[in-house]
Amino acid sequence: MPQIEAMLERTGAAARMRIVRPIAVRIPGFFQKVNPLWPPYLARDCKRIAEMHGTPYRWPKPDPIIQDRETREVAPDQPYIYRVSRMGVAAAEAGKGFEFVRKASHMMWSGDVDDWHDGDNLASCLLAADLDAAAVEKDIAENAEAYDAKLEANEQAQTDAGHWGVPLFVYDEEPFFGQDRIDLLEWRINQRG
Repeated sequence: MPQIEAMLERTGAAARMRIVRPIAVRIPGFFQKVNPLWPPYLARDCKRIAEMHGTPYRWPKPDPIIQDRETREVAPDQPYIYRVSRMGVAAAEAGKGFEFVRKASHMMWSGDVDDWHDGDNLASCLLAADLDAAAVEKDIAENAEAYDAKLEANEQAQTDAGHWGVPLFVYDEEPFFGQDRIDLLEWRINQRG
């Protein structure tokens, strides 16, 4: 998020956040299908990217995805990721998606907060994004199916844009996937004025 934030400041571009569920939830059996070397490599790569950029990083406690680490089986019930994803959709609809995701992702991944899902941790991220935390919590609880339909629509837009992963940036109908494409995205934005 800090890399994206800096790029937005340099270009004057604005982000329109579209929240999607993680691939582990979106694609049933995903981790049974991928090369078993990929998950540990990804974990190593995330850590070194954070280290290179001086970004605090630790895998969230608890993991937002409930999964058996031995079998790589993803549980059918996913209360953590659905709650935070629905909050992200609500924040995006209020024009505060980037702000919420910036706060929530730091809180979850920086290593500063254990049990990120408990107490007022997520509410504080909503408040920091200038949102009414109680109203958002109430709305996502009462309208969970509608929020899930919005997540699915965002996922279809992701597919329509030509990719399946995150972070995915789409500028002028051109997809840019991954943290290593932020510079390329910035180049394209500047190229087109």
